[in-house]
Amino acid sequence: QVQLVESGGGLVQPGGSLRLSCAASGSIFSIYAMGWYRQAPGKQRELVAGFTSGGSTNYADSVKGRFTISRDNAKKTVYLQMNSLKPEDTAVYYCNADLVYVVTTERVREDYWGQGTQVTVSS
Repeated sequence: QVQLVESGGGLVQPGGSLRLSCAASGSIFSIYAMGWYRQAPGKQRELVAGFTSGGSTNYADSVKGRFTISRDNAKKTVYLQMNSLKPEDTAVYYCNADLVYVVTTERVREDYWGQGTQVTVSS
């Protein structure tokens, strides 16, 4: 019933920029929180940046000042602008949403993940 579709990953040189997008679609009633996580090989998945249910933003210390999360509520889309990219930013980036969707007359709250998009920072 719900899909999170990510785009914008790729290969970029150190110091470069990328912009990721994540669009939520389906019978969505409301979105409580939405954000980006990443997982590098051999490491645990970690929060990169996200909007909380109260509308504030959280950033990992490692990306503060370089990454900016934004959203378009009408399009149910979040963006991650990544500047000054470093090799250590290389990872699969996943979109996550805590949302409520509708099934017939029922409202169901669930945590959804996108399929992931690869970001590689290398010269």
